[in-house]
Formats: sequence, C-alpha cells, structure tokens
Amino acid sequence: MNGINRVNIKPGIRVLIVLKKDQRSGKLTEGIVKDILTKSSTHPHGIKVRLESGEIGRVKEILS
Repeated sequence: MNGINRVNIKPGIRVLIVLKKDQRSGKLTEGIVKDILTKSSTHPHGIKVRLESGEIGRVKEILS
C-alpha cells in the first residue's frame, strides 16, 4: 500500500519513508510512525510523518 492517503497511516504502523536528504537517490528508511505531519487528506509525494527515531520524511510504502 502506498502512503498518498492520510487515512491509511496511523501512529504505530511500520512504513518506508524517503528522507529529504535521500529524495534524489530514492533511498528508503524503515521505521514506526510516531506523528503524522501532513494535515491534508492526500499528498501526491506521500504523507509526511515523524518516525519514533525522530526522522522526518514522506511515506512511500506501508508495511503493516
């Protein structure tokens, strides 16, 4: 499942995000969602979240 729709993303789920510094390479970072930062219901590049590790990025894939 992709991370374009905010309704699919809840705190506590495992996701793959792309960090700002990795946008060019497309490198993905796995983690658990702590906070959802995007206010709109959808975003074409993925919903922005903060992971429990403190990293911030846009959700590319939902793992669980």
